[in-house]
Amino acid sequence: MNFSFSTANSIHLGDGIAKNLCNFLPESTKRAFILTGKTPARHQFLMGRLAENDIETALFPVTSEPTTYLISNALKNARTFQPDTVIGLGGGSVIDTGKALAALLNNDGELLDYLEIVGKGKPLLHPSIPYMAIPTTAGTGSEVTRNSVIGVPDSAVKVSLRSPYMIPRWAVVDPELTYDLPPEISAYTGMDAFIQCLEAYLSRDANPLSDGIALQGLQRASLSLRAACQPKLDKAAKSDLCVASLCGGIALANAKLGAVHGFAGPIGGMIEAPHGALCASLLLPVLRMNYDIVMRRESDGETSRKFDQVAQILTGNPTAKGSYAIAWIESLLKDLPLAPLSELGFTEAMIPEAVKKSTQSSSMKGNPIDLESADLREILEECL
Repeated sequence: MNFSFSTANSIHLGDGIAKNLCNFLPESTKRAFILTGKTPARHQFLMGRLAENDIETALFPVTSEPTTYLISNALKNARTFQPDTVIGLGGGSVIDTGKALAALLNNDGELLDYLEIVGKGKPLLHPSIPYMAIPTTAGTGSEVTRNSVIGVPDSAVKVSLRSPYMIPRWAVVDPELTYDLPPEISAYTGMDAFIQCLEAYLSRDANPLSDGIALQGLQRASLSLRAACQPKLDKAAKSDLCVASLCGGIALANAKLGAVHGFAGPIGGMIEAPHGALCASLLLPVLRMNYDIVMRRESDGETSRKFDQVAQILTGNPTAKGSYAIAWIESLLKDLPLAPLSELGFTEAMIPEAVKKSTQSSSMKGNPIDLESADLREILEECL
């Protein structure tokens, strides 16, 4: 058995812990470039803590999912400011933008020099400048992963900038920052966390460490998702979902994902829809296809055993079989405010392009079994 394992240098999780962000930064920190969501004013209190510690700041609002244009603009601003630290305070889009920015600030050239598929694909030669990731949603796990998913509008595709250097120096996970999320956002970000744990566990590249972390995240997500998506605040459920998100990020960074994310990346470049919502809309058809093929080819194999383990965790039934997991997930999806793929803007005419692009996705390579083009098309047809 051979595998490697890595994650953020320092992980801090707790209610209200973001207020102590200066405690995690070295005393030498003097200039911080801060990325936030569309409304930086939401986090003035936290940014005030930096000012109290004589840290000069510059703000850059991330107003969309990361694109080549947005990151190039952020890079121009950051190079002018010359920070010694980058802080990403927001959802997955903010965190991903920050990872790319921190990497590019310490490497020569421009973004396209390093992008796979559409760029030159050069490796990053130098470590990122110190980067602190503070998520305000519970789902992507981006605060502990080594890549940034970036949209390329000119090519209608999403690609990754990836390197071990891009894992954040600090991950500061504060459930209080997720308390005011609307139920719809809690649902699709929470489903992203759930699916990342599930796919990382079933991945052909899973290892004993990633399996244990993925199962812990899967259990917490399954117990908390419904409660975390209700209008009434459930602090325990919000906290559990943050832990699940963290587990999903650590697991996927070390085990890869599967066909759900293999589809979601390319489709996300074709239509404007939240990543987690795309993943949720694809989950059942992908699971059914994977399970059917696994049961036909190797009903007594390792993947079949893992499907059974998932079913036992989700249902609490120690004798449950893999098919029970699919039924449980179908029930969960009906209880959450989620939209099908067709309502997110995907049409039948887009299927051939989505199938073609998905075969090039690194996530598809982690799927527990090989899927043919006909299988991929059938999955997408079932989603409509």
